Amino acid sequence: MSKITINIDGKEVQTHEGEYILNAARANNIFIPAICYLTRCSPTLACRICLVEADGKQVYACNAKAKDGMNITTSTPTIETEKRAIMEVYDVNHPLQCGVCDQSGECELQNYTLEMGVDSQSYAIKDVDRSSKDWGHLHYDAGLCIVCERCVTACKDMIGDNSLKTVARGSDALNAEYKENMPKDAYSMWNKLNKSVIGLTSGGDMLDCTSCGECAAVCPVGALVDTDFMYKSNAWELKQIPATCGHCSAGCQISYDVKHTDITNPEDKIYRVKNEWNYVSLCGAGRYGFDYENRVAHKDEKAFYDAIAAFKKADTIEFTSTITNEEAYVLQLFKEKLGLKLVNKEAKAFQTFLNDYSEISATKLYGSDLKVVHNSNFVVSVGAALKSDNPNARYALNNSMTVNKGAGLYFHPVSDPVIDGMGKSIISINHAPLQEEAALYLILDLFADKTKLPSEIVEYLASFHSEKTVTVTEEIKEKVVEIVKEMKMNKETGMEEEVSVEKTKMVPKKISKEVKVDHNRLLDILNAGAKFEEDLEKNLKKKDAFALMVGPDLYTHPNSKNLARLVALIEKYSAFEVTMIPPLTNSLGVALICDLDDAKGSYTIGYNTKADFTLSALGDGDLDMPALNQQEGTLTSINKRVNPTNAALSYHGYELNDIANALGIRTENIIDYTVSLPIGAGFKSEKFDDLPNYYKNDGTEIRGYLLDNIEVSVNSDESVEQLKKDRLEGSLIYLANPVRQFTPFTNKTRNLTTDGGVYMSEEYLKKSDFNEGESVRIKNDNGELIVKIISDNKIAGEIACLPTFDSKINSEALFSSYRFATALIEKV
Repeated sequence: MSKITINIDGKEVQTHEGEYILNAARANNIFIPAICYLTRCSPTLACRICLVEADGKQVYACNAKAKDGMNITTSTPTIETEKRAIMEVYDVNHPLQCGVCDQSGECELQNYTLEMGVDSQSYAIKDVDRSSKDWGHLHYDAGLCIVCERCVTACKDMIGDNSLKTVARGSDALNAEYKENMPKDAYSMWNKLNKSVIGLTSGGDMLDCTSCGECAAVCPVGALVDTDFMYKSNAWELKQIPATCGHCSAGCQISYDVKHTDITNPEDKIYRVKNEWNYVSLCGAGRYGFDYENRVAHKDEKAFYDAIAAFKKADTIEFTSTITNEEAYVLQLFKEKLGLKLVNKEAKAFQTFLNDYSEISATKLYGSDLKVVHNSNFVVSVGAALKSDNPNARYALNNSMTVNKGAGLYFHPVSDPVIDGMGKSIISINHAPLQEEAALYLILDLFADKTKLPSEIVEYLASFHSEKTVTVTEEIKEKVVEIVKEMKMNKETGMEEEVSVEKTKMVPKKISKEVKVDHNRLLDILNAGAKFEEDLEKNLKKKDAFALMVGPDLYTHPNSKNLARLVALIEKYSAFEVTMIPPLTNSLGVALICDLDDAKGSYTIGYNTKADFTLSALGDGDLDMPALNQQEGTLTSINKRVNPTNAALSYHGYELNDIANALGIRTENIIDYTVSLPIGAGFKSEKFDDLPNYYKNDGTEIRGYLLDNIEVSVNSDESVEQLKKDRLEGSLIYLANPVRQFTPFTNKTRNLTTDGGVYMSEEYLKKSDFNEGESVRIKNDNGELIVKIISDNKIAGEIACLPTFDSKINSEALFSSYRFATALIEKV
């Protein structure tokens, strides 16, 4: 989009052609009031308080697009009259309970009532019953609701759950005199507001969604509140600690809101998590899974000396990626100084995939990020269960569909009602496991520039095409002569009589004929469906910004090397920009910092995983360690950004750096290593205390820094292997978590604690003789488990899912490396 210049209140500002006036003003620190509008969402025109005058015409700043040379005035007597009347209407029948309202002190209704100088009330109407409702993790007080519809918009445009809507309020009609006497926009707003409250699209009494809480976060008043936070604290008592979410690889910016626990306990406690919702959305784990700290009263010296002895005895450290970059760097120092092996299976698989990809891409990292996905209008996802692997990747896909009028393809063996619920513009292809290669070959075939693609690949893609005879039914118009009876006047007798009349008419007629068409056998391999090509052609119209997301199913695939090379070819020879979804919190950082090994030795130290001697932030090891919400450090996100995180809570035990110091690897604080993170891997020599963590008004992310995408030397070999015909035969199981769960850390939190088990769709249970709550034995050549059945309406089809978040269930034991396997499932 081209840059243009507009004038707002005498100030010339730069913006993009087609940008909304409101966003242009915000980006240049010019205040225009707005209650209903959310950045990254479609305008709703619910509040109408963003009135401005553009080139002499009154318009809504949230919906009017900037044009070069446009002259905008934000305040005129007419506009000020409208805005005051609108705020008076919002205050009609609003309960006078600010003193106990959870939003008091950060309430936009309070703020704008004062801003507009509302000190009297001109309007009134009889109130109706607007009782509050408990929707599970959220509490809705319709009496406090101003029906700005931000919750509805966020749920639809940001998240994609579509769980909220406006429903009838059941109130009396406005007095007819108001229409004549009130300012026009204030009356229109009130007339709509007076008819509505917020309800559930399911029609039930409980929210049926992915429970992200974004609707409560965007609520400008106290109508939607997290049930756990109700009446817990005044907003002004809480101290905000800027941080980075430690659960998945999205690296969302958050703030921990903390204060003392109670009058008898001065220790800080996290009361809630907030986010900059105009620029980033949180999943339920990020919002509600905040209290996973490891409370330790004092340093356990005996356990520490045992740890030092264990390090001197050990030959391996096995660890997970729920650690900071600085901790990963210390582990790498242990390898270099002490000769220890470093084992991290998921990070190793990702590291290897990146290296294989680099052999063709000539860069160390993939080229794109989730912001590009947000701004695209055609998105493809392969090898990721988006809603659980990385919810922000799902939000980016949904935002592309809703705000950019985009379309997309979702390749995955597990049917996903959440993805399918995004609308008709997303085509889900539920292929068999191991067929991810076929999906990537299909993308190459459909979208690559074959004049530049290596000739042997073009020839191989051509081998999937053949002529196929199909029967096509056409409708034609055929002229038909028919004799009809009509009553006509007999001129001689003057009487009406029935006569036969010949008439012709065009009659539709269907004819069938056989024609030869091009057929792509890759579609058969992927079970793409008969209408795939027709639907794809329709969805591709007017699409010019393409994004491809690939996920963890590819990294552990038996033929992952070939998949990595195919991804690189798609990026190089098509319009697709590629984003890779790291498997866990800091898998990308670990993959870049640590030289990882394939196998363990004879004596292993575990870091947040069970081993011969275990260091654990979960409180279940031989020596306690701090959790991520008790540490300073950095995390590397899917967006290739090194983000700082701060300690929200105190920790009184030993840290990894204490062990390093005792073993001769000395620094005062672990964040002293931030400046030493490997430049050759793309990190920068920047001190931790110099790293920012905020967004500018125009949405620019000022957080940490972006990794440099280091160029690597490659040869001219761009060959790929032919498609494997391997298949998994039998009952399928998939290693994936339910929504809001990622690791034992999320499972430890009070708001997210849940029992693990085998997750089956409602469809699966109906077709089988299994019932929810029953115990089943799941076994294959790798091992066996006994778990309970959990019905999950967020999956469909006949593939059962086993989680990794519950440490009591060793799900990984049934899988070789690939996330899919076959197993016998039987009742106990």
